[in-house]
Amino acid sequence: MKKTIKDYIISAFLCVVFIGVYACSSDKETAQNLTVKALATSTDKIDFDAKENTVNVTVTSDVTAWLMNSSDGSWVKLSQAAGTSGSVVVKVTALANTTTEIRTAVITLSSNEAQPVKITVTQVGVAKADGLYPSYNTNPLAADASGMGSTAVQLAAKIKLGWNIGNTLEATGSETAWGNPKVTKALIDAVKANGFNAIRIPCSWNQYLANSATAQIKTEWLDRVKEVVQYCVDNNMYVVVNIHWDGGWLENNVTEAKRVENNAKQKAFWEQIATHLRGFDEHLLFASANEPAVEDAAQMAVLTSYHQTFIDAVRSTGGKNAYRTLVVQGPTTDIEKTNKLMLALPTDKIANRMMVEVHYYSPWNFAGLTKDESWGKMFYYWGADYHSATDTDRNASWGEEADLEKNFKLMKTQFVDKGIPVLLGEFGAIRRTTLTGDALTLHLKSRAYYLKTVVKQAKTNGLLPFYWDEGSLGNNSFGIIDRSNNTVFDTQALSAMIEGLQ
Repeated sequence: MKKTIKDYIISAFLCVVFIGVYACSSDKETAQNLTVKALATSTDKIDFDAKENTVNVTVTSDVTAWLMNSSDGSWVKLSQAAGTSGSVVVKVTALANTTTEIRTAVITLSSNEAQPVKITVTQVGVAKADGLYPSYNTNPLAADASGMGSTAVQLAAKIKLGWNIGNTLEATGSETAWGNPKVTKALIDAVKANGFNAIRIPCSWNQYLANSATAQIKTEWLDRVKEVVQYCVDNNMYVVVNIHWDGGWLENNVTEAKRVENNAKQKAFWEQIATHLRGFDEHLLFASANEPAVEDAAQMAVLTSYHQTFIDAVRSTGGKNAYRTLVVQGPTTDIEKTNKLMLALPTDKIANRMMVEVHYYSPWNFAGLTKDESWGKMFYYWGADYHSATDTDRNASWGEEADLEKNFKLMKTQFVDKGIPVLLGEFGAIRRTTLTGDALTLHLKSRAYYLKTVVKQAKTNGLLPFYWDEGSLGNNSFGIIDRSNNTVFDTQALSAMIEGLQ
């Protein structure tokens, strides 16, 4: 059959269509072979503030394997550096930036099956200490030496026996939150009448802020502390005001990461405290902290910076504060750590107005342990002449007279002999009144002997003993003054301490 012109045209058209379809099909197959696999992150930019913080980044891919790394691993940390197909969350952590400079890094997500993905990481620097909070040294006075004539050594000679108003003005919640009544002048009068001539007032400040953003302390709280100080000074008693545990903002953060931030708060707080209490004479001493947790030389350097800020802030307010005796704490207020790590003190523009503070509850098995632990049992009896013949596993096996004498001599040699008095800011031992009969009698006698010996050795070595009284009168308690009626509850313990002074 002959083909017509029409047939040729149709055939040509079909051929063109066929070739086109084939060509399209081939191109599609080639394109599929060349397609890059998926690799993506949930963000391409992370902004951190100066504090240590973590951000979650989701990686989604269908590649066989991927890698993730940071251009600066010294401060950008990744929870995962490699992965496979699917979806996974990678935690990106920026360590605290203790400098004042902004820093940047780039995180790269890569695979040989996909184009790389980059995340830019930026972290601002911490504010300078002088600018983090406003200055509260708004009306510095000219130095006033009236009523401030004693050096630290001369002042130490006037302090005989001290008492702590424990678990009260430092109590979390309010002055009465931990079961003690508000401090009254009658209480302080009773303490004075029973042989104490110095008071240590553990104080909380951070919970009494009018404005946390500016570290402004409420005026009514400053007034309340001033009122209690006045009770003491009116009795011709020496009084120590500190920043106690205070939620742990300083005590638990003696670290390089917190150095700038905490120095800023230390400065702001002490400018306010020192200004508000500036009118008192040498009967009032200021103490930088309480029991700052320090374990090594690096942390000790940070603690020294906190103490330096304290000294500079107090001195800057002028008036009598230009001459006030100031107290700085050893690492964890532990004698052995202080001997090992506190090799240099902060500087002070006025000479001979500084004391060092340590605490003593050793051995803890006797002084404070309330249940047997894997590392040791409770001791009920302390002292060579006070061991039990029948309850022998409760006799102290370390930390007795020789160790006590050795520890206090360390402080004498390191500080006292060099004209730096040492405040024994806390000491004590609990009453274990669930014991009965002869066991209780022997325990209480040995406890009285312990307290007498601590006071006696403190006096011998130039340490100033302040008994820790937290107001509790029951089992496992330290209290010797009954604050409900301002009378002596534990005459045995008090008599022992008074004997230790003889």
